[in-house]
Amino acid sequence: SAKLLTLPTILTIGRVAAVPLMVGAFYSDSWWGPTATTGIFIAAAITDWLDGYLARKMKVGTQFGAFLDPVADKLMVAATLILLCTVPYDVGFFGNIPWLMTAPTIAIIGREV
Repeated sequence: SAKLLTLPTILTIGRVAAVPLMVGAFYSDSWWGPTATTGIFIAAAITDWLDGYLARKMKVGTQFGAFLDPVADKLMVAATLILLCTVPYDVGFFGNIPWLMTAPTIAIIGREV
């Protein structure tokens, strides 16, 4: 069990735990909501790189970490895309086009699955 919770695996678990935090920040009616949402996504991107780097450098890769890392990535990307679908986009001359983000999101999430 000590081998199971290596630093890279803890970083990956942190990314999974950050998904609900990002959703909460996205829907907060506060001035800090957009900044927190962006910060959480950027931190997830950095820890995604960092956990892979540390696992290779420290030679502490585990099967659990190898399984969980892509799952964490897919959760973060899917959650972000779904959140972006909830925002209506005004496309100038055409007005609001509700499927503007939905169609690409379905394609991207479908490819991820």
